[in-house]
Amino acid sequence: MEDTMSDSTTTEIEAAAFRRLLRHLVQTRPDVQNIDLMILAGFCRNCLADWYREAAEARGVAMTRDQAREAIYGMPFADWKTRHQAPTTPEQLAAFEAAQRAHPKDD
Repeated sequence: MEDTMSDSTTTEIEAAAFRRLLRHLVQTRPDVQNIDLMILAGFCRNCLADWYREAAEARGVAMTRDQAREAIYGMPFADWKTRHQAPTTPEQLAAFEAAQRAHPKDD
């Protein structure tokens, strides 16, 4: 199906899906902790911010880590942490470490 779409249409569809993912992770499910995302999916909101910054820089757009995180979270990261981030439990840390050993980082 993708062969019949123009590059710009494909980009628009991908961008719309990405924006929906952000809305889901940031607005609909702020209760899901980043560490839990890392354990289950191997990425979190901060990873998305890093990928966003890398994509910007690959296109010649300078962006700091804080700017990228604000673009993803819709607010300064410190505000997000205060509003939504719970302290990490020992169980989460153990699960994270086990997941890291089981699934090498994909960059």
